[in-house]
Amino acid sequence: MRFLLYTTLLAFMLAVPGSAAQAQQSPESAIRRLMQQQTEAWNQGNIRAFMDTYWQSDSLLFIGKNGITYGWQATLERYKKSYPDTAAMGQLQFNLLEFKQLRPDLYFLVGKFHLQRSIGDLQGHFTLLIRKVNGAWKIIADHSS
Repeated sequence: MRFLLYTTLLAFMLAVPGSAAQAQQSPESAIRRLMQQQTEAWNQGNIRAFMDTYWQSDSLLFIGKNGITYGWQATLERYKKSYPDTAAMGQLQFNLLEFKQLRPDLYFLVGKFHLQRSIGDLQGHFTLLIRKVNGAWKIIADHSS
């Protein structure tokens, strides 16, 4: 019994540093994972989960072909109006072109997007400001064209 207790305790102690190392992944890796999360949510037709990658704040800034949208809720409504169903949403692919660290908690990301859709493909470029907010990387500004 004592051997089992010591073995379990040792296994736990050895597992903890590995978990801490995973939590300390590079900002670029974490941001790539954020963009993958966004792609997966979009391709499942889940705009709400897609929006989980954005900063849930009235200060969120989105710039698209129809101008500027301020705030998380307004951006969510804009997406819902522009992409009312999965045919309009299509399948999203990102090509992440450039990462620039502006501060330890702030990155500038440049990329290309492509939406493959039965109603006609869309593609363009985007720039994002991504900041670490309460320990999680979030998009705080998005300019897509």
